[in-house]
Order: sequence, then structure tokens, then C-alpha cells
Amino acid sequence: MPKFPEHYENIQNRSFHTMLLRQIERFLRLTEMPWTKFGRLATHDPRFVADLRNGRNPRAGTVKRVEHFMNNYLESLHAH
Repeated sequence: MPKFPEHYENIQNRSFHTMLLRQIERFLRLTEMPWTKFGRLATHDPRFVADLRNGRNPRAGTVKRVEHFMNNYLESLHAH
């Protein structure tokens, strides 16, 4: 049986992963951007979204880069 902190951390990571994936899926719908293009532009990995959908847990730096990309992209759409 796992110790409580490890178990809690795993639950926290899963919910964070789900939240990030939901944000990305919403972004893809809003922008009508293909998931492979998103991966290439945000992380230089065209399989990034597919991997997330299959359970990949990104590193903190990758998450920051993805969030930064989405925010900047949406801001540039609203600026025009």
C-alpha cells in the first residue's frame, strides 16, 4: 500500500494532467488547429497531444511552455 503523500501526489498529478489536456482540447476547438500542428508549434513534438491523450505526464517546463504558447496565440488572434 502506498504512503499517503505519494498517493496524494499521484492523484494531484492525474487531475493536473486532465486539466492541462482539457485546456489544450478547448484551445484546439477554439482555434480549429490540428493537434499535430499544436504539438509542433508548442513543443516541437507533433505527437505531444496524442501522447497526452494516452497518459503522458509532461514536465513542469513543458507545461509552462504550452501554456505560454496558448496564451500568446490567443492574444495574437484578438489583436487582429
